[in-house]
Amino acid sequence: MNKTILHLDLDTFFVSVERLLDSRLKNKPILVGGLSDRGVVAACSYETRGYGIHSGMPMKMAKELCPEAIRIKGNAGTYSTHSNLVTEIVKEHVPLFEKSSIDEFYADLTGMDRFFGSYKYASELRQKIIKETGLPISFGLSGNKVVSKVATNEAKPNNQLKIDYGFEKPFLAPLSIKKIPMVGDKTYQILRNLGLRKVGTIQEMPMDVMQRVLGKNGAVIWKRANGIDHTPVIPFWERKSISTERTFDKDTIDTVKLNGILIAMTENLAYQLRRGEKLTACIAVRIRYSDFNTYSKQMRIPYTSADHILIPKILELFKTLYNRRLLVRLIGVRFTHLVSGNYQINLFEDTEEALNLYQAMDHIRKKYGDKSVIRAAAMDARTIERMHNPFNGQPPTILAHRKQ
Repeated sequence: MNKTILHLDLDTFFVSVERLLDSRLKNKPILVGGLSDRGVVAACSYETRGYGIHSGMPMKMAKELCPEAIRIKGNAGTYSTHSNLVTEIVKEHVPLFEKSSIDEFYADLTGMDRFFGSYKYASELRQKIIKETGLPISFGLSGNKVVSKVATNEAKPNNQLKIDYGFEKPFLAPLSIKKIPMVGDKTYQILRNLGLRKVGTIQEMPMDVMQRVLGKNGAVIWKRANGIDHTPVIPFWERKSISTERTFDKDTIDTVKLNGILIAMTENLAYQLRRGEKLTACIAVRIRYSDFNTYSKQMRIPYTSADHILIPKILELFKTLYNRRLLVRLIGVRFTHLVSGNYQINLFEDTEEALNLYQAMDHIRKKYGDKSVIRAAAMDARTIERMHNPFNGQPPTILAHRKQ
């Protein structure tokens, strides 16, 4: 039986989410990513691509190429929420799927043609995602993951494309060699220096020639150019860790600032745990100094998702890890050993007032955004910023951090 593999890709995902949150951004050039001179473009709208802008480009260069572009730093928690909405829809309708990134999915629809029709089923799934999430999404359908991914990219924006069995090579032949997954800038330049421009030229070459030029990667690229790929769809497993980090525009030794940022990071990650009904049993702090040496330290703790337990532990780790003689370039927080479960009452430390406070804060965050309630200690150290107001005109609530 021939395989039927579906590839789904949310179009310019970060940009699409921002436009969903603020309709005024539609049809305008958008850049999402780091806003400082050190920042890079994480995502860009189609309106900016005519200027030569692409993801991974320094934000400073992108701004020079398109001065009228609206720059947005974005919110990782918001993007994860929308990604999870799509994941739940895919999970409900597809028996075997792989989530390869925050905005990409593969699904094995092999055998479905006998009952329903894989292309019709994929089309209805795509329409359901668009209707229920408001996000544009494209798909490619073929006999393997590589051809389906290329088909998706050719179908964009917000469209779909099926490559019938036996037509893989004719479909790929007229495309640029850069369209082959695994051909990056360096490999592309090597192949261009050999006079290769179209995939069809590679198809006509013996595989051993590609191997001599590119080693074992040459054989993989040759197979992909010929539409040959036997990579299986890897069943989706929920993540076992969450993390966040921040690289500073200017290296710092300001411990008040560092502590404030760590508090903000921990508070946000703890909320992500509670929202996903998860608990963590291992926490870690990561530091990179100005000399680019990186150190981390972790600690096992009882399963929890409570700010008031996690924050002191994170600050304790930082205190033992920090070298006061060196400037800090980057700090990060990571929670691992995640399991499903809701926060359990600690009979020796928690009060009904504290538990009610968590519920109230999380309700406000769910309604007005991750950063609508923050501790006073983290007020000047928000790790995620937005160019437009995420609070719908309402200022954030400041939670005073009282010493016990």
